[in-house]
Amino acid sequence: MKSIIEDTFAEAFPMKAVRIIITALNLELARKAAISMTGFATSVIACGCEGGIEVELSEMETPDNRPGVSVLLFSMSRGELAKQLETRVGQCVLTCPTTSVFNGLDSGEELNLAKNLRFFGDGWQISKVWNAKRYWRIPTMDGEFVGEEKARWVKAIGGGNLIIIAESTDIALKISECGVKVIQNLPNVITPFPGGIVRSGSKVGSKYKSLPASTNNKFCPALFGFTKDSKLPSDSSSVMEIVVDGLAEVDVEKAMSTAMAEMMKFRGKGLIQISAGNYGGKLGPYHFYLKKILEKEFGAERY
Repeated sequence: MKSIIEDTFAEAFPMKAVRIIITALNLELARKAAISMTGFATSVIACGCEGGIEVELSEMETPDNRPGVSVLLFSMSRGELAKQLETRVGQCVLTCPTTSVFNGLDSGEELNLAKNLRFFGDGWQISKVWNAKRYWRIPTMDGEFVGEEKARWVKAIGGGNLIIIAESTDIALKISECGVKVIQNLPNVITPFPGGIVRSGSKVGSKYKSLPASTNNKFCPALFGFTKDSKLPSDSSSVMEIVVDGLAEVDVEKAMSTAMAEMMKFRGKGLIQISAGNYGGKLGPYHFYLKKILEKEFGAERY
């Protein structure tokens, strides 16, 4: 009997990450600002960064005792991360009614958060130092925008992944949605693609020199029998992927193993196999072996 978990690994790569906390008069406004800020942030292939909402926060968990959300933003370099952070906060958070923004990491190297955004105040902005941190108050039409001057960034990991092979698109979606749902309950990780699910899994490179990535033909059911070295069994008709970015290896491992354990409930119900994407270890130094991390987390063979 073929193992439900393929004996393979997900290949991930180093990234830089920042966490910010967005607060507002109510949770709905904070979430709207976060959703806008993390739009067009699915893949560094073309978006410049990968981002998502990490968790919702109560009034007791935020710096200004208002409801909020924490957002994680990932990029390949410090410079690009700083650029994406400043632009997105300026255009998507500063513009949203009643919002404020704060650094969400206790350690790491500094980068600008509201330091340059203060100039929007056109000379009317004022600063305040509290607990050795500088904040900027920028006048707006609804009152004022408060932003911490600096955020902090840390080394992180991008590209952890799970590939779900199923009998139909409906069941592939249902399985993937269950996997994403349990990941969303975990700290320090995001699933940056729409709804946390990728239908256009990619490989590095293309026959067209201008493209850095192209369709992962080995996992395309429509190309079964046409492409070399297909990774799919003949009874599969739909494949989905979950990509995980995290602040540390242990965070990505936890997300992947928890999702696998949840999705394995569909054994015999349309799930054919759970696999992962890798490039033989040539893309990134982080290798998450599916069977190994599942056994490590749950203490027994689950595959």
